[in-house]
Amino acid sequence: MSNPILGRVEQDAQRGYAGFRDSSTQYPQQGYQQPGYQQPGYQQPGYQQPGFPQQGYGQPQPGYGQPGPVGGFGGGGGGGRALTLDDVMIRTGALFGVMLAVAAIGWTLTSVAPGVGGIMMMVGLVGTIGMSLFMMFRRKPVGASLAVAYAALEGAFVGPISGIYHQIYDPVGTNVFESIVTQAILATVCVFAAMLTLYKTGVIKVTQKFRAIVSMAILGYFIFSMINLGYMLFFDGSPFGFGGTGMLGIAISVFGTGLAAVTLALDFDSIETAIRTGAPASYAWHLAIGLLVTLVWLYLELLRLLARLRSD
Repeated sequence: MSNPILGRVEQDAQRGYAGFRDSSTQYPQQGYQQPGYQQPGYQQPGYQQPGFPQQGYGQPQPGYGQPGPVGGFGGGGGGGRALTLDDVMIRTGALFGVMLAVAAIGWTLTSVAPGVGGIMMMVGLVGTIGMSLFMMFRRKPVGASLAVAYAALEGAFVGPISGIYHQIYDPVGTNVFESIVTQAILATVCVFAAMLTLYKTGVIKVTQKFRAIVSMAILGYFIFSMINLGYMLFFDGSPFGFGGTGMLGIAISVFGTGLAAVTLALDFDSIETAIRTGAPASYAWHLAIGLLVTLVWLYLELLRLLARLRSD
């Protein structure tokens, strides 16, 4: 599972990226071919009786060295050219552009029209949670329109909340590099680069057991976050909830930051799997939105951690 959005990549590869392929084209499957099962010595014409066509020992057996279904784990598939890393990076950059454009509007509204900015933030929060759940349980992968809509909702939430953190934790005249938002952005970039290096050098190896552990941790943390959000809104009133700004709260933020960072390694592995198994270029939108989700989550965790550390 790992990232709830990218947890379906391996299953999509095995199904041949259904919904993204041109069914008129078939390609041999490289991953499941088993040479040696088709043995020409077993063809015995005498066993074929008139009127009783039989697929005897001499007939080609489906799935064993034969052209498989469209796509497949290790297959090419139709529907245009295969996915490349550039496709994922370009679409990820496009989604970041959409998110930042909407976030800039939200940032401005928090200072010139705080009420409107607050409404925008709540719309973005509810929208991102709702769409995340929808994409988690949706059978089809994410396409361009859904990815752009989600990026806009992310911006509607990230912009105002970043502006609020800036107003609370950055005194007037704060140097831009000392701003809590700037530091959170720089920290996000550094963590991303570090995790990519650790993954590419093999220091972090993504295994099925590793995925299962991280998946359970993500699910548990998501449930905790929803409970904490309700506690903040209806009982506590602080921007942190359980743990506050004490050692427990800092430990919670450190755990959330670490979990988001580890999820990046699983995202890299999912992207590599899609490229290796010949996913179509259109699948890049699904991979890009999954990577965007993790990066925004990491940024927000770092923002909360810095805010807790700056609090008295």
